Amino acid sequence: MVKVAIFPPNSLILADLIERKGHEVLALQKAVRKKVKDPDIDSPPMNLTEEDPIKGLKYAAIEVPSGVRGRMSLIGPLIEEAEAAIIVEDAPFGFGCIGCARTNELSIFNLRKRGVPTLELKYPKNKDETTDMVNKINTFLDSLPKSSESSENSEILESSDSPDISSDKEFKEDD
Repeated sequence: MVKVAIFPPNSLILADLIERKGHEVLALQKAVRKKVKDPDIDSPPMNLTEEDPIKGLKYAAIEVPSGVRGRMSLIGPLIEEAEAAIIVEDAPFGFGCIGCARTNELSIFNLRKRGVPTLELKYPKNKDETTDMVNKINTFLDSLPKSSESSENSEILESSDSPDISSDKEFKEDD
């Protein structure tokens, strides 16, 4: 089982696909749930403590707005824990959104910088592209090791307009 970070970090669709393949999804909902259940939180709708923006300094400079640092205090640890990642770009808000362009850019940058196996896809615009996207995600998840020995093997898989998955290494599908 591999810990897979997702972007958008709150996408229920990606989380479901990952869990169905037997991997652990690193989703924003789980991080927020821990905070909401914490008795130290005075106002659960805020989901932030005074320390969160300070923790966010590990991931963003002091000049960055406190909202970005607060979000990164939740998302940053998920990215650090990741052994693989799936990034879906240009997704609509309904697919999963965190509502902050700077946090989005910083999260994607940090996921790419990690050097873990990463699948990058464009959000599909029709039924055929959707089927293709789900197949690529399933193939990617099937290629991940069943244990956490993935940290030694890092490769970046990117989606192109063609139905193949391109990468620095040759990626073969098992039919």
